[in-house]
Amino acid sequence: MQSRPIVRIRRANQRDAAKIELLIREAFLEHEPAFTPEAFITAMPGKPEIEKRIEDWAVWIAVTANVIVGTVSAQAKGRRLQIRTMAVHPSMRGHGIGKLLLARVEHFAYAHGYKRLSLNTTPFMNRAIRLYEAFGFRFSGSKWNWLGTWCRPMTKQLAAHTKDYVLPDSPTRGEGHGCRAYSPKTKPSLRL
Repeated sequence: MQSRPIVRIRRANQRDAAKIELLIREAFLEHEPAFTPEAFITAMPGKPEIEKRIEDWAVWIAVTANVIVGTVSAQAKGRRLQIRTMAVHPSMRGHGIGKLLLARVEHFAYAHGYKRLSLNTTPFMNRAIRLYEAFGFRFSGSKWNWLGTWCRPMTKQLAAHTKDYVLPDSPTRGEGHGCRAYSPKTKPSLRL
């Protein structure tokens, strides 16, 4: 039986930007042939863009053994929260890190009164699409051409009880200020 690593989810800071840039490139590299060259370059935010996101948006990282192994960004768009550039290092996939990152975004959305989550994905990101669907996202519109690469929007409506939402396995609301640590013995239940 493979043990789950201890993973901590925390807000990113400016010192994390270069490592986040590298992580995103490593995570998306296997999909490069499916993108057009222009779309692939545009989908890979550089350090300055990541620094701007950290300043203006909500950006989280998943850390294990002092190494950043996952990231996700979220941008306010009116009453919805747009998920951007979610990535998990290829060597860490299958450990529930994507679920933890999505749970953190959803907790943030509930805590700040957003009514829905949205994201755009490409049809060749099969594993990511399965994760999004298992988390309650549904395709919400027609595919569209983004720099020669097809994309599809997905959304998740959030329940009306947003102010009463507590992150799964969280003993008290607000504990940890955006940081969570999990180990194999404290695997979170992500049923929301």
